[in-house]
Amino acid sequence: MYVRVMVLGDLQGAVTALLGAFDEVADCEVDLATSTELVGVLDELETLWCRLPAVRHRLLARLQTETTPQQLGAKSWKDALAIRWRISTSEAHRRLTDTALLAPRQAVTGPSLPPVLPATAAAQAHGLINGEHVEVIRKAVHRLPGFVDTATREQFEVDLVRLAVGVGPKELHDTAERTLFLLDQDGPEPDDTERARTRAVVKHKQRRDAMTDLTATLNPQAWAVWEAIFAKYAAPGMCNPDDPHPCTTGTPTQAQIDNDHRSLAQRQHDALLAAGRIALMSGQLGRLNGLPVSVIIRTTLKDLESRAGIGVTGGGSVIPIADVIRMAGHANHYLAVFDHATGSALNLFRAKRIATPAQRIMLIARDGGCTKPCCTVGAYGSQVHHVTTDWAAGGNTNLDDLGLACPPDNRSVTPDGWTTHMNNHCEVEWTPPPHLDTGQTRLNYHHRPEKLLRPPDQAESPPHNSTAEAASGEPTPDGPHRDDAFDPRPTDNTDHPGGPAPPDDQAA
Repeated sequence: MYVRVMVLGDLQGAVTALLGAFDEVADCEVDLATSTELVGVLDELETLWCRLPAVRHRLLARLQTETTPQQLGAKSWKDALAIRWRISTSEAHRRLTDTALLAPRQAVTGPSLPPVLPATAAAQAHGLINGEHVEVIRKAVHRLPGFVDTATREQFEVDLVRLAVGVGPKELHDTAERTLFLLDQDGPEPDDTERARTRAVVKHKQRRDAMTDLTATLNPQAWAVWEAIFAKYAAPGMCNPDDPHPCTTGTPTQAQIDNDHRSLAQRQHDALLAAGRIALMSGQLGRLNGLPVSVIIRTTLKDLESRAGIGVTGGGSVIPIADVIRMAGHANHYLAVFDHATGSALNLFRAKRIATPAQRIMLIARDGGCTKPCCTVGAYGSQVHHVTTDWAAGGNTNLDDLGLACPPDNRSVTPDGWTTHMNNHCEVEWTPPPHLDTGQTRLNYHHRPEKLLRPPDQAESPPHNSTAEAASGEPTPDGPHRDDAFDPRPTDNTDHPGGPAPPDDQAA
């Protein structure tokens, strides 16, 4: 115990001395320094900047052996770093990945093991390579084919590190790409393990024009499925949104085929949309957090009536209001407009612990997703959380006492962990445990960024007393209140893209 205290004291003292030395550097006058002196000092600072991450890796690795993120009040290490230091989750993920590869590994018994990338770790510890070099080396080693033996892998890393000492990240990347090509010029050998490792469908960040890019690497089985679907629904003349009466069943007429000027990529996009609508309307997708799998959209009555503005889905995607209206034509409840009273019982008090479908839809319209600060999980992945008092402790299942929370965050609310309460604007505030409390915000603005644009005195009133809309297929006990002056649902048309309107108990 004495040795441990002394080591801890030495570490804290060294860090304090480092901060003091930095303060001295920051206070130095630089106006009278010559260019030669400035370049020399900048070189030294750059070397120090390159070496600092190596120390952080060691400390983070040791922290991970000393405690768990749950003991710190977080659901994961990525969550703990993002909350404690107010960094993005992608940056937290990068730091943790570098730590796993570049820090000494803690063995179950005996001395610690060397890092996964020992040459890279050593070069970084001496300030010979920077973070960009580390990123290139890490990705290149990860892309080595599975048949490469351990000795070749180690030599590959050493060669890249030796090169990185003298060149920039661009030249290092080009050399790594050429070396990877020479190692596997014929491409990967067909192998179930390799195919399983590389399969992926990646959704990229939604663009400013509301379009979303997808990148897919499909295994043979997945492509065989979509190959057949595209052969039917992406054929010329099928599911053409420019056709007055689009063909979604049977065979298109010759006129529809001749008038189809879409590219193959556009036809496959429209086929993907049609197949998704058919799947939603089939009623075979089950339930998601208490609601049938369906598209749920929230917007404002002002945007709806003006035919301008946007809607936001339960997954956080932005949809132009014109598309919202078009989608409403395929939904069982059109665009369900909630204005003051919904016609559904939204307060259950102590009668039931589980929120009703009507309450869930209202919470989606109000919160948009998990209400814990920094959490990006949308409404589709969130549960209903008793904010004020847990139901087991006497809480009520009323709308003003409920909020959305993803499953890990919902479980993180404990007497010794996170706590929640509802403020005067019916917003869920989260108070972190002492280990993570640095005075950060108690509200999550990720799903409702428009709240940041309003001054505090113009804060939004509780949504259950204002207007919110949701396109949903979930029936409610008495049916939602509908604004009869606006009914965007057209007459059922079996030729409409995606098929006819859904049955009474389903949703598109």
